[in-house]
Amino acid sequence: METSGDPDVLGPLQLAWLGDAVWELHQRMRYSKRPARSKFLHNAVVSEVQARAQAQAIKDLQPHLSDLEKDLVRRGRNKAGRAPKNGDAATYAMATGFETIVGWLFLSDPQRLADLFDLLDQESKGIK
Repeated sequence: METSGDPDVLGPLQLAWLGDAVWELHQRMRYSKRPARSKFLHNAVVSEVQARAQAQAIKDLQPHLSDLEKDLVRRGRNKAGRAPKNGDAATYAMATGFETIVGWLFLSDPQRLADLFDLLDQESKGIK
């Protein structure tokens, strides 16, 4: 089945799947600017893309989201399903909501996505 690249045609889980890849690529690009061994870079990126970090990211972004964006996060969160056996269901659901909005913005408004990523990057550096 061929799926349109239209973000409004894709379901929340499809958007989350795409958003997960976009978020990982963003983190890889951030860390690639640092001289370090690949094992360190890998572990650093893994810590940023795990569910706990994604759940924190959406909490940090919440005040900056539009009502439509908040609704997309909610839709993704509600479709999350079961968490992995070593994870917390609420954290996993929040992470899925984060991935959903990342996937949707990647397809519909890349500049908005870049702005939100910049906000998160500033948060991670302690800049508010």
